[in-house]
Amino acid sequence: MFIYTKPNLIRFLVGAICLLLLLNFLWTSDSDGASNTSLSKLSIRRVHKYAHIHIPKNNKNDSGSDREGNTNILPAAPLAPVAKERELHSNRNSTSPTTRTVIATANATSISQDLNQAHNYFPNDYANSTQKPEMSLTPNCTDPDPRDGGPITPNTTLESLDIIEAELGPLLRPGGAYQPTDCVAQHHVAIIVPFRDRYAHLSVFLRNIHPFLMKQRIAYRIFIIEQTNGKPFNRAAMMNIGYLEALKLYQWDCFIFHDVDLIPLDDRNLYNCPRQPRHMSVAIDSLNFKLPYRSIFGGVSAMTRQHFQAVNGFSNSFFGWGGEDDDMSNRLKHANLFISRYPINIARYTMLKHLKEKANPKRYENLQNGIGKIEMDGINSIKYEIYSIKEFPTFTWYLAELKNSERKS
Repeated sequence: MFIYTKPNLIRFLVGAICLLLLLNFLWTSDSDGASNTSLSKLSIRRVHKYAHIHIPKNNKNDSGSDREGNTNILPAAPLAPVAKERELHSNRNSTSPTTRTVIATANATSISQDLNQAHNYFPNDYANSTQKPEMSLTPNCTDPDPRDGGPITPNTTLESLDIIEAELGPLLRPGGAYQPTDCVAQHHVAIIVPFRDRYAHLSVFLRNIHPFLMKQRIAYRIFIIEQTNGKPFNRAAMMNIGYLEALKLYQWDCFIFHDVDLIPLDDRNLYNCPRQPRHMSVAIDSLNFKLPYRSIFGGVSAMTRQHFQAVNGFSNSFFGWGGEDDDMSNRLKHANLFISRYPINIARYTMLKHLKEKANPKRYENLQNGIGKIEMDGINSIKYEIYSIKEFPTFTWYLAELKNSERKS
């Protein structure tokens, strides 16, 4: 029997408050183990605990949508006129028959599902205007004057991603997207970062690359493509996946394929695509700022959509470290493209320290046979599944499982 005394009432109130706090903790600790807006340094590991929500096969058609026409696809990066966005919206269900993707967007409530609403992310964007783009009074952006640029010192202090997001999030649009507000960007660039187990590097990379790119007055978005465990890391395949997935959001005219451990050291190194493919990371401090050999195309490289299609993307055969960039160099030469470079005093990078990766024992064999496999080994033959997609304030993240098998011979 409960006796209504002052001590008992205090005990009851304290107990009720504790119960409410416990319920609130259980409610907010959702299945992804992290909030939708911030990450701790190791939270991408915890995001893997998403329930893998797959559309049932009996409810799914070949286009990747269910019988009601709904699709689990991120919105286009709203960096183009509305008419172009609507064209993308009408074509977003078209996928290559050789590309098998199952998209799960568990706990990604911040992601809009309708391209027609994408301009709400960019209230100052000229795409939100009723004027035709050619009638807009907003001037076109111009490349920075090289006389105003020069060597820069990166900030390599290790911080959690929460701190990086607090610094940069207010300057960016969801998913690590950016475009200048005072002019119309002339370069629309997808930054593709193949990723696995480099959480500390990711924090340093994001802290430096966003301010670096904002100065260049380009429209861009950063895509982190993480490979699931179970197979040796296939960097080239992750870049192929990043290319294909980024094109589902927007028809980017330029793709920068970027290692997460490389930080630029000169802001005259422009992240756009010239008429020929460009090797960006010409001089790296760990290599004494020297070009190791003339045909190198590794680290950071830039290609237009047309370049990448012409060579069928990267080979999917390179599991483990090494060889895929040299194979791409051979593909470019085979397609009568040549590698362009900025001068060695501009295209300078620092490499963040890390343990040396295990070399691919079949890299030389794959290189020798690479030219004969161009038409059958690349973006037209890659098989993969996307388990999770999530927009974070400073990047868009994909968790991808590669279905291509490693060759045994």
